[in-house]
Amino acid sequence: MKKVVRTEIPRKAIYRLSVYSRCLHRLENNGIHTVSSEVLAKAAGVKPTQLRKDLTYFGQFGTRGLGYEVKQLIEMISELLGKKSLQPVVIVGIGNLGRALLSYRGFEREGFEVVAAFDVNPNQYLSSDTSIDVQAMDMLPKVISEHLIKMAVLCVPPASAQEVTNRLIDYGVVAILNFAPIVLSVPDEITVNNVNLAMELENLSYFINE
Repeated sequence: MKKVVRTEIPRKAIYRLSVYSRCLHRLENNGIHTVSSEVLAKAAGVKPTQLRKDLTYFGQFGTRGLGYEVKQLIEMISELLGKKSLQPVVIVGIGNLGRALLSYRGFEREGFEVVAAFDVNPNQYLSSDTSIDVQAMDMLPKVISEHLIKMAVLCVPPASAQEVTNRLIDYGVVAILNFAPIVLSVPDEITVNNVNLAMELENLSYFINE
């Protein structure tokens, strides 16, 4: 397999590569071994020129007239996105959303392993839905250190989001998926992806009211 050299890639391109990966997995599951840029671009909802530009991050590959090998492209994207092995993740804040994420069975299929969950009131979240125990917040540094965790999912209330974020960063977390409806202040080297469901619905409402 062609070795992928990690380069600085724009965040939007990273998102599109994740979309391509899901499309490629569907093709592989359907027994398709090669795919053209036109077919893959249509499946991903982008223009072929955009897809070909995104794939230049891997250098020159593919066969003119035949397209790309599906398995090879899956492996190259997985390597670039750091999904060749399970990425350990913690969930902080086990309210309704946190519990839903904790019970979700699809993380491992996508290359992530939720190794622990934390809450200020861990005892009230005992559940048979998952084998993962909810632990007290003071266990965070020990678990993060033992499992070499670099990624966290933040589902805490807005009032405590910044404080918890500061603690996560101090303990070594460098990437945060933030569900709290607040803009977090973090150092430049820390990556935060914000998921605000109300804003997403607001964005969709524009299109239904055109």
